[in-house]
This record gives sequence, structure tokens and C-alpha cells, in this order.
Amino acid sequence: MLPFDGIWVPLVTPFHNGRIDFLSTQRLVENLLQAGIHGLVACGTTGEAATLSDDEQTALLAAVLEAADGRCPVLMGLGGSDTRAVAARAAGLRDAALAGFLISAPSYVKPSQQGIRLHFQTIAAATDRPIVLYNIPGRTGVNIEPATMRALAADPHFVAVKESGGSVSQLTALINQTPLKVLSGDDSLLLTTLCLGGHGAISAAAHIRPDLYVQMFDLVRAGQLAHARAIFNALLPLIELLFSEPNPGPVKTALAIQGKIHEELRLPMTPMSSAGKEKMARALEQLAAIPNATMAARQTRIDADGDHAFNGLSQTESGIH
Repeated sequence: MLPFDGIWVPLVTPFHNGRIDFLSTQRLVENLLQAGIHGLVACGTTGEAATLSDDEQTALLAAVLEAADGRCPVLMGLGGSDTRAVAARAAGLRDAALAGFLISAPSYVKPSQQGIRLHFQTIAAATDRPIVLYNIPGRTGVNIEPATMRALAADPHFVAVKESGGSVSQLTALINQTPLKVLSGDDSLLLTTLCLGGHGAISAAAHIRPDLYVQMFDLVRAGQLAHARAIFNALLPLIELLFSEPNPGPVKTALAIQGKIHEELRLPMTPMSSAGKEKMARALEQLAAIPNATMAARQTRIDADGDHAFNGLSQTESGIH
């Protein structure tokens, strides 16, 4: 596995009685690592980083790194509209055992493409760590254009992009026209990204049944597209439900139903609706019927002819004929 390939999970931040629940955080990290995920992101959007103080973010990162214990790379999410402040924050984390930073474009202020490029270049000058660009125009209000990413990619600081723009055209351009590792940030386009030649995903939905996301990634890499599609079709109803209300509310609901965290968010984010929770409970019950995809099973059941059902999930059962 090359750096910045595979299935990465942007961790939720568990809370209990208004404070970060570090024990639940570390248990969640352990569960995800046991499922075979390839990397973690601390303090991303899914982690409600905007509601965490700098001290809380630093403490949360330390807890994640301690739990990961070098078994997978960890990215730290950074964002903001004040370029100087973001650069200073990156510089201040020079001693953390990070794989790099996941950094979004400035939000709200809507800079030009030149301004976006200079924002990232200024941050890069303040750190020796790799940077994964985060393009999510639905939240920031600006799209990082492929030409801007190509210009940034001339600097080896910039190694990958989490692409959440929702445009297959831009996704294809990034895969074909830049040297960046392209990671899906739109879970409904995860399989599309992999099949187009993308390198993986930073997937909030992969908190739930991460083993299946890793299995799907392995299958695409092995050329077993029909079986990968079968798994994706089984996951898609839950993916749609997880984003039917603002993230990370539904993800935290699902994890709370599984007994992994308390269902607690910080305002302005709120828990999932009662109707949504009922749907979530049913969806999780259906997904639980699919056997766990262990590392050994993934290795032994990827065969050359692809004639058999995969991990208890047949093509017919997933509507693929």
C-alpha cells in the first residue's frame, strides 16, 4: 500500500457531558484498525473541528496517535480563512507524528483561484509535512479548479486531494491530468472514483462496516469489479441515509446504535431526527446480515475467475445480473 492510497476514515469526535470522550475515541480507532482501514483523519469536518478549541484539537490528536500507535498514517484536519493563522497552526504541530495535513480552501470569503493557490503555498512554506488538498465547494463556497491543483502539485508538499466537488468531469480531470493521489470525498461516488483510476477515499460513511469498504477497495484493485459493485450496492442505501441529514449527526446516530459512542454533538450541529433514527436502526440491521470481511477472507476469496459469491453477498442479491 502506497501512502495516501486506500480507505481513510475522518473520525467523529465522541462527546460525553459536553467534553471529548477520549476513551470512546481510542476504542473507535482500534475498531477501525481491526477492520483494516488504511488511514485516519483527526479534526476534520466530520470531527466537528470547528467546535473544538486549539487545546481540544491538540489533545484529541494526541489520543488518536496514541491509539493508532504507528499502525496507520494519521492526517490532521486544518482549515480557516485567515491564511496566517492556518500556517501558524501547521507550524505549531511540527513535533506531532503526523502523516500530513488535510487542508480545505478558505471558506466564506470566496477568494480567486490565485488567492486559493497562494493560501496553500503559504501554508506549505510553514511546514515540512505533506498536504492533502480538500476540495469541498458546498461548504467553502469556492471550487479549487484542476488548473490550480496542477500548479500546486508542482510542489512536492502537495501529494493528494480529497475531492468532494460532486463533478465526475472534474474528478476525471484530476485523475488524468495531475500527479496527485485522488481520494473520493463524496461517498456516493466512491466506487466511481476507484473505477476511474482514483486511489481511495476519505469516507465518513466507512465508520459503519469499514471492513466492507476495505474489501471493496481490494476487489477493485484485483479487477473484481462485479463483486465490488455488489458490495457498493449493498452499502449505498446506508450511505444515502448517512447523508440525508447534516453530517456527522447520522454517523453519530449509527455509532450510538452500535454502542460505540454517546449520541452527542456540539451546536450548531444536532442529532438525527427521530424518523431518521428509526430508518437507521433498520438499515444497520440489514447491513449486519453481511458477514465480516476479515483480512484473511479478502485474500483467499479474491480468485481469478470471479465465479462465486463474495463474502456471503451474491451478485443476484445485490441486483447485479
